[in-house]
Amino acid sequence: MMPESETARRQQYRMAGKHSAVKICHWTKKSLLDEGACYKEQFYGIPCHRCCQMTPCLLCSNKCVFCWRDLEAFNGIRMSETDDPKEIVDRCIEMQRHLLNGFPGNEKVNRKKLEEAQDPNMFAISLSGEPTIFPNLKGLVAELTGRGICSFLVTNGQFPGVLEKLDPLPTQLYVSLDAPNRELYKSIDNPSLPDFWERFNRTLELISRMKTRTVLRITAIKGLNMTDLEGYASLIRKARPMFVEVKAYMYVGSSRERLKEENMPMHQDILEFSERLAKLAGLKVIDQKKESRVALLAKDDSKDRKLKL
Repeated sequence: MMPESETARRQQYRMAGKHSAVKICHWTKKSLLDEGACYKEQFYGIPCHRCCQMTPCLLCSNKCVFCWRDLEAFNGIRMSETDDPKEIVDRCIEMQRHLLNGFPGNEKVNRKKLEEAQDPNMFAISLSGEPTIFPNLKGLVAELTGRGICSFLVTNGQFPGVLEKLDPLPTQLYVSLDAPNRELYKSIDNPSLPDFWERFNRTLELISRMKTRTVLRITAIKGLNMTDLEGYASLIRKARPMFVEVKAYMYVGSSRERLKEENMPMHQDILEFSERLAKLAGLKVIDQKKESRVALLAKDDSKDRKLKL
């Protein structure tokens, strides 16, 4: 197993094999102390104390300016030899438990939640890198599904062919919608693939037909991509997602080397942007969470948007 870089270990990443990694989310920790929960718990009913935040691939085809990760921390990762999906899931759960080791000594911890957290029933395949680069993503999703574990897969949409082959599909599929047009996408996402815009649009067309829960997620960066709302609306109409999330860029981690604090929108900025976008795209703002500076858009507030896990 490849050792973590010093930076990655200091940031509480733990390797789960040759190319996979785990890191406990800030909101998972807060939930264990009954100090709040992830907005996904509010929006979709996900018990975030039982969520395993992981990735099967620490490599990425894009180098987004807003990414809080250290883009150089995993330069030694190679995908020439890959781990078996069962081994990845087992190792992720093992590392999740290892990272939870300090909580029993905290008198504020919710003991029932801590016990439940030892056996995650939700995998957020979103930690870092681009999971669709992992050659056996299909097998990983199948392994999770077979164990009765819910999967939220987050992708930049650069590998539509991989998404097309997924069977079974993840519980919820996120596609990052970082820009409303080709020019802004190139400057914000810094893609390495020359046909990045064509690949991204093929993904949007693909998810319009996928029989699973689909979400487009906009990371809104003030002064950079909160523009061309008609461009966003056109892409949303093409993808026909169940939901659209508009989430404020947060001035944290390595993104501070590339952006400024004033690029971080306030919650009111997010709401105003979301209301204007919703009107153009034929959607409504159906939920929001001020602490996370995020709004949820959909055609209507569907009664089945909250999963029963």
